[in-house]
Amino acid sequence: MSSNLKSVLVIGGGIAGIQASLDLANMGIQVYIVEKQPCIGGRMAQLDKTFPTNDCSICILSPKLSECYRHPNITLYSYSEVLKIEGSIGNFSIEILKKARFVREDKCINCGLCAEKCPTKVEDLFDRNLRKRKAIYMYYMQGIPAVMAIDKDKCLYISKGVCQLCMKACERGAIDFSMKDEIIKLNNVGAVIVSVGYNLIEDINKEILSRYGYGKYKNVVSALDFERMESASGPQGGLIRRFSDGKHPKKIAFLQCIGSRDQNIKQYCSSICCVYTTKEAMIAYEHDNELESYIFFIDMRAGGKGFYSFLERGAKEYNIKYIKSKVAEIKIDENENPIIIYEDIETGKIKSLLVDLVVLATSIVPPKGIKELAEILKIELNEYNFIKTKPYYPIETTRDGIYICGCAHEPIDIPSSVAEASAAAAKAAEVIKKFS
Repeated sequence: MSSNLKSVLVIGGGIAGIQASLDLANMGIQVYIVEKQPCIGGRMAQLDKTFPTNDCSICILSPKLSECYRHPNITLYSYSEVLKIEGSIGNFSIEILKKARFVREDKCINCGLCAEKCPTKVEDLFDRNLRKRKAIYMYYMQGIPAVMAIDKDKCLYISKGVCQLCMKACERGAIDFSMKDEIIKLNNVGAVIVSVGYNLIEDINKEILSRYGYGKYKNVVSALDFERMESASGPQGGLIRRFSDGKHPKKIAFLQCIGSRDQNIKQYCSSICCVYTTKEAMIAYEHDNELESYIFFIDMRAGGKGFYSFLERGAKEYNIKYIKSKVAEIKIDENENPIIIYEDIETGKIKSLLVDLVVLATSIVPPKGIKELAEILKIELNEYNFIKTKPYYPIETTRDGIYICGCAHEPIDIPSSVAEASAAAAKAAEVIKKFS
């Protein structure tokens, strides 16, 4: 498949990639989005609310998803990844692997009948493995494209040659086990924008958080786990309950800098944790006005417009107590209630606090596969394996014509990611104008 000079490749379909794509498409430039998951939306789709306004995350994102999917100047390759890039600024050639989803996008209407009949249950990655999904599934409820996908590693028919209940249940004939992976070639791509997002430290190595009980104690969860617990579309239907006994917690401890600012794990600050933790505590309080929240922090860093007043509002209006401290470890009592052992920095004393639930603000890390992608794109990474950018130009990588936005180069919040996306789109548009 070929394209003309007025085209840009966007790698990653999160909020940054979507914003960059829409900006370019609205300038009349052809855009190709490559997203490795079955649906676009990225991390923002997993969030319940966004700070500092506490607006519904999916309510903001969903119209952009639809606009992106329907825009005549945008071609979306979901469930795909970039294999090769050759050429130079103004004239790149791209190879994309589009993986077989075994469901026809032109026939599936996301009715869910196939999933109802599927006998295989597997961990739901989108819901942080807090519940099960079927081997044929919709990546998330509001996902775009609104098309089911089959997990070929878990499907009984693909792996063992038995079943096909999904095919029998589909009245539109959308299930197609004959589908094969496909190589798509794009020629004369003028510029590339990388917006591949981030992972969290627990996605890379759970064991590194063992002293905090993550993965060991049922009532210790990560901040992104808690987002799904709070969300109405999440595994608990928006009713926050402990995994040990199903009870609603009355005392929640939020621990900051877990894996960040740590000489033994990640030395850098993850930037957004102080504010999103306060947001999570606020939303939890709105669920239950009797709730007490304790935020254990080293330093409060709130670098955005209105962010510090947001923290103050949390203390005044949402029953949040901020404790300047260093947490040593977490234990549990006989009822699986977590006990926080910490040093109170203001008094210098070792103290403990018994709570019902612990939420860890874990370190933001580069996404899986970032080294391989950097090799394909022939761009450099920095000392922390985030994508290296030019000094004073945070959207420019070390290769001309390849730009970046969002957390792939450093931890930043959603408003900053969107601003960078528009800046990257503007640079890409300059290239298209110059070489067309």
